[in-house]
Amino acid sequence: MHYGHANALRQAKALGDELVVGVISDEEITLYKGPPVFSIKGRLTLVSGLKWVDEVIPNIPYALSEDFMSTLFNDYRIDYIVHGDDPCILSDGTDAYAPAKKTGRHKQIKRTEGISSTDIVGRILSRKDSMTSSSTESDNCVNNETNNSFVSGGQMSHFLPASRRIVQFSSGKSPGPCSRVVYIDGAFDLFHAGHMEILKNAKNWEIFFWLAYTQTRQLGAPFGVTKDLITTFNISLVVRGTVAENNSLWYGSSDPYSVPKTMGIFRLLKSPEVITTSSIAERILANHGIYQERYSRKQVTERKYYVEKHVAAD
Repeated sequence: MHYGHANALRQAKALGDELVVGVISDEEITLYKGPPVFSIKGRLTLVSGLKWVDEVIPNIPYALSEDFMSTLFNDYRIDYIVHGDDPCILSDGTDAYAPAKKTGRHKQIKRTEGISSTDIVGRILSRKDSMTSSSTESDNCVNNETNNSFVSGGQMSHFLPASRRIVQFSSGKSPGPCSRVVYIDGAFDLFHAGHMEILKNAKNWEIFFWLAYTQTRQLGAPFGVTKDLITTFNISLVVRGTVAENNSLWYGSSDPYSVPKTMGIFRLLKSPEVITTSSIAERILANHGIYQERYSRKQVTERKYYVEKHVAAD
């Protein structure tokens, strides 16, 4: 999952009072697009954990049909079906959302430019020859989880995290002078179910916590947790997961948690998932041929979308 997915759900929630999200089955994704990067279990964990989502429907079909739309409108009392302004084309060349548009109950949201699953997969594929796999030690959560970052190679992401965009994701709340603040850090380079679960666990410790999840986040956090950081944000507890990526190249000889450990405010949380950025990258590389073909096809579609969009704007 990436920022564009979360932003789409944020926009969709703003169109109504409740947001019901359908998550397509593994079988349907494989049929239409090739093997999914995340399993249905992982995707359900991610989607259901987002604050804009009120209900999730698992294992929905990829293509909208009259029967399925009838189920949505009658059984789930859906008023509108929402999708981005980017094309969603079926194998026969038709618009996957044409049936919804014909009913007059379709709403369109803006695609988030500068980031896409296609770009992320492409960056992982571009590292195929230079990557060395390290599956024995993995990171669920936390500290700068991608040694030699699996998704840092290849083409650069053009997503710009402008302050206005960041504010849109904030709850607008800040911890008061008496609040106990829990801090958890990480690169969160490729957000997955392991991240979501560990953040839920961290959130259970106190009302507020810094860096990620629903309350507030500190961008550009230092690699090591310093006394200045603890004092500035009034941090009461620093936590991290029990499972960690092999980060020897990052750590060197220093322990990034030595300060909170000395202060007696460091705790380990049991990592609820073993999925990691490394294992996700390895899954993509194991199906290199399939993902490469899909990536090339999607790249052409996305380039066409942007060219047509910019021509229309001119």
